[in-house]
Amino acid sequence: TNEAMKHIFTRSRPAQSPDPHLWFQGAGHYSFPSGEVTAVTAIVTPFVLEYGREHPAVYALELLPAYDAIARVKAHAHWQTDVLASFALGSATGYLAHSSDSPVILGVLPHGFTVGLRKQF
Repeated sequence: TNEAMKHIFTRSRPAQSPDPHLWFQGAGHYSFPSGEVTAVTAIVTPFVLEYGREHPAVYALELLPAYDAIARVKAHAHWQTDVLASFALGSATGYLAHSSDSPVILGVLPHGFTVGLRKQF
């Protein structure tokens, strides 16, 4: 989903242009959304959903995507709206992964797809 959105919206990065309103700029402009923030949020969310109630310290894991988002904005790699949308996308992906009862995992990659199995012990 994240990679598809990057290729659809083709937004310029802050390092490429000071104008945050440059969307649909073509190849080489993949600011929206942030892949790193989406991935970190998607990884952290199932842990928080699964263990947060019994172990409140698990909520501290939410600092990881927040730190990554701040770093991406400070490095002029993303706009604030890029990382905010990435929080939402990563949270939704993590929630769906946590809520899914299917042991089969299917994913679309930029140049193919992935198939996996999930098993709880």
